[in-house]
Amino acid sequence: MRPLRPILLAVVIAGAFFYFTTYRHAGFRPANWLGRPHKVEITEAAGGEPLDTEEQNNIRVYHNNIPAVVNITSRAVTFDFFYGLVPQEGQGSGFIIDKEGHILTNYHVVADARQVEVTLHNRKKYRANVVGMDKAHDLAVIQISAPNLTSSVLGDSRNLQVGQKVYAIGNPFGLAGTMTRGIVSSIRSVREPDGMTIDEAIQTDAAINPGNSGGPLMNWHGEVIGINTMIASSVGQSAGIGFAIPINTAKAVLNDLVTLGRVRRPALGVRTIPITPELAEQMGLAADHGLLVVQVIPGSAAERAGLRAGTERAYLANIPIMLGGDLIVAINNEKISDQQDLAQVMNNHRAGDTVRVTIYRGKQKMDLNVTLGEAREQV
Repeated sequence: MRPLRPILLAVVIAGAFFYFTTYRHAGFRPANWLGRPHKVEITEAAGGEPLDTEEQNNIRVYHNNIPAVVNITSRAVTFDFFYGLVPQEGQGSGFIIDKEGHILTNYHVVADARQVEVTLHNRKKYRANVVGMDKAHDLAVIQISAPNLTSSVLGDSRNLQVGQKVYAIGNPFGLAGTMTRGIVSSIRSVREPDGMTIDEAIQTDAAINPGNSGGPLMNWHGEVIGINTMIASSVGQSAGIGFAIPINTAKAVLNDLVTLGRVRRPALGVRTIPITPELAEQMGLAADHGLLVVQVIPGSAAERAGLRAGTERAYLANIPIMLGGDLIVAINNEKISDQQDLAQVMNNHRAGDTVRVTIYRGKQKMDLNVTLGEAREQV
């Protein structure tokens, strides 16, 4: 018992010391021994800072255009081997182009849809009718019946400059009313997943994601210069490379889409091969570029205008061709070097338009007026 007395005495003394020096005066404190302040002191920014000119323009473009941008939901039915007919839903964007409720969007947004629904910025929903579709240009027009609609201002996509600012408004991943900003990165021809080619597509680094398809791409003034349509990405999301269809391409076919439901695609009515400087030298042609006419389609616009095909049989890389035909070098003073140049000119015209075709017939240069026919596959 004696050896424990010193230990007990030490514990009593220590306890008494703790009581009179700490617990009695301060009470028990939690682990956060620093305690809680009576008031938090923070540094606040001065209020009322004015927006700079660029911010003001961003806001103006958004507020002027957001009432015209819509969310499009399309419902289709697909066949699954195990489950039979399976409903499928897709989303995209579009923009109102007139007070009658016509909405411009992408063909692939509404293709094969059995039901199309449009949600306006004010969250009101309307059933939409498909008015016209143009698969070749990936364009479609749908229509709703709604009061007091705000329409977009369609600009001019000619002479766009790499580096100029652009804005995209749409519904990426279903997030309605989203605006992103970037620049025109390039103007180039691109091939869509279905194999169709977009001539003079507007490449931009403005973020474009699934759901943006069919929405407007606008310039600094808020005018629509393109229709957002696709992205280049390995992960299916924005990688800073998006593409838009030039608005001038859409404007050229809008009347046909609204009034006929299809596009009266023009046709010259010839089969041609592109001529390079090497081929021109071998064949003894009068120009080192152009399209050599190897066949004129019977009853076509070309035949009616007097274009001539070749009559001398030859081979080009084991492919039989006919030489001696007219060499097309320009249409309406626009240089023609290959089929892409010809397609681009055709995209700017409709069936029934008259164009001036510049040709070489032998060594003689001449102009022929050709009234364009309608491509048979569109009839």
